Amino acid sequence: MKQINLILVILTLILSYPLKSETLLALSGDSDKSLRISPWLYYTFESESEGIEQIRKFSTTQWDRLSLGDNNHIALKPFWIKFSIYNAEPQTINRLLSLGNPHIDKLDIYHFAQNVLVNHTQVGDTFPFHQRPVINNLFIYPFELAPEVVNTFYIRVDTEGSANLPLSLWSPNAFAQHTEASALSKGFQLGALAAIGFFSLCIAITSRSFSYSYYAGYVLSVTLLVATLQGLAFRFIWPDWPMLQHLMITTLVPLSIFFAILFTEKVLLLKYHSLPMLRLCRYSSAAALLLVFITPMLDYSQAQYINIFSVLLVTTLLMGIASILAIRGHKLARLYTLAWSGMLIGSFITGSSYLGLITLPIKHLTPLMVGLTFEIIFMASILAIRYNDERKLKLQTQQEALLQSQRIRKTKEEALLIEANSNEKLEQMVQERTLELEIALRELNEANQKLTEQATTDSLTGVKNRAAFDKRLQAEGRLSRRQQTPMAILMLDIDRFKSINDNYGHLAGDQILRFIAQTLKEKLKRPADLVSRFGGEEFAIILPNTDQPGAVQVAEQIRKTIYDLPISWENIDIPLTISIGVSSEIMQSETQPTKLLEQADKALYRAKNDGRNRVMVYTPEPQKEIDHTQS
Repeated sequence: MKQINLILVILTLILSYPLKSETLLALSGDSDKSLRISPWLYYTFESESEGIEQIRKFSTTQWDRLSLGDNNHIALKPFWIKFSIYNAEPQTINRLLSLGNPHIDKLDIYHFAQNVLVNHTQVGDTFPFHQRPVINNLFIYPFELAPEVVNTFYIRVDTEGSANLPLSLWSPNAFAQHTEASALSKGFQLGALAAIGFFSLCIAITSRSFSYSYYAGYVLSVTLLVATLQGLAFRFIWPDWPMLQHLMITTLVPLSIFFAILFTEKVLLLKYHSLPMLRLCRYSSAAALLLVFITPMLDYSQAQYINIFSVLLVTTLLMGIASILAIRGHKLARLYTLAWSGMLIGSFITGSSYLGLITLPIKHLTPLMVGLTFEIIFMASILAIRYNDERKLKLQTQQEALLQSQRIRKTKEEALLIEANSNEKLEQMVQERTLELEIALRELNEANQKLTEQATTDSLTGVKNRAAFDKRLQAEGRLSRRQQTPMAILMLDIDRFKSINDNYGHLAGDQILRFIAQTLKEKLKRPADLVSRFGGEEFAIILPNTDQPGAVQVAEQIRKTIYDLPISWENIDIPLTISIGVSSEIMQSETQPTKLLEQADKALYRAKNDGRNRVMVYTPEPQKEIDHTQS
């Protein structure tokens, strides 16, 4: 009966698509192990942002079978893959779908059972790590297969890096065993690299050897790069910072190249054997250091291409330098050539795989990891030989220096007597001059501080002036856009201030401005809040990390406080009220802070028109302005 149901399902699929049939993956009791599902995958490229409903309506002729080389590239445009699974067992079985490429930016997984959507899951290294359905450095999707039911999966792939899709189907037990074995091998590999790196760093610190310092920098940066490429660094070091995943890869590759070039220069003693080669290494290391700062600012796919070509170019360059010196009889160059050959071969195979030039049935990183392990072990041996030679040379130099020191000791003793007398006089002169300079520098520093304060402070009110406000507005706008936090601006104007000047005099008006400025500074408790005199009787307040309700609450407190202020001039009480315009948003562009200021100003204008002594929040339509004044 089971075989008959399976045959009927397969015939139904074939008859549904007369032009091209799709293969159905049938699972039975003997499929309890890992299963690579590449032979059952079909793909199609997205033409104009189709949704899942449009994709499901695609005919079979619009889907092509996915081969190894179809998606083995960098920066492919978004595409869809699909496959169907049939549970031939009489009971429900559990399976795990794993993707062995931990650098896919975004995967949308749609799971249908009998044409009914069971689940929609989004994963990728652009999401925080804790959002994954299964906590693993790979992308894992768990699901159940009901008996004799066809389950169809549609997966949208959107990534700037390599779009390689090593998809596998696991039983929970098989995946647990694989995870344990993989964790053991990767842990041993990273542990060995880290141990060699820290050991080299300790030797560099104790011996003050540049060779060991550069080698330690190279091994440790490569260790962190490998952990990042395997998805382990994202899991254990920066799980809540997805943006670091791309940033660290584009930074660590040129950084590793930089240390590798400097290490080669030192270990092969290019300063003594070939000045042209030394200059070439110096220029290459400067270019690599420049890439450390440039590539993070580029598009990720462009940075990937630049890094891959840089690795291939530098490995070839260093191999050529070492080969030339080895032919000339340099002992360490021969060992270096042997060690670097593994890295050269591994980097060329891995780089060609990422560029889509070759297609191999193994992970892209495997050749590079094998070559890297071979190279680091041999490089450690080269350093040991180099360290031993340097130690012997150092002992010989010390013996010669000891004899030389004995010969010049007498000369030094005579010179010291003369120097002591001169130093005593010179020290007295230096102390006097130093004291004069310290006094002059102190006075200059105080003058600079006063000038800086005067340039950013309003002379009448003592709060920040318009120039300081504009500068701070742009800075807080960038911070809001980067952190995606709201920023609020309060525009405050003294009601009927002209009549105060006319009735009580400009001196009274100035005194009121000072009272209000001092009150505003007292009401704003956070160090990041800024109050400034915007012009005339207007004040502007910047409230970082403040949403609209919070800004309205602050504005209302200020309004009440000003309203209750006992202000008098020449024993005459002066009634005083203010109007406040409020605007709060999360910044999305460079020009939005200025727009936010204009919105607060419009809200202030409407508060004045609606009767003054009120707080008004900006809304796009005037008739929908929100009055938050409390009687």
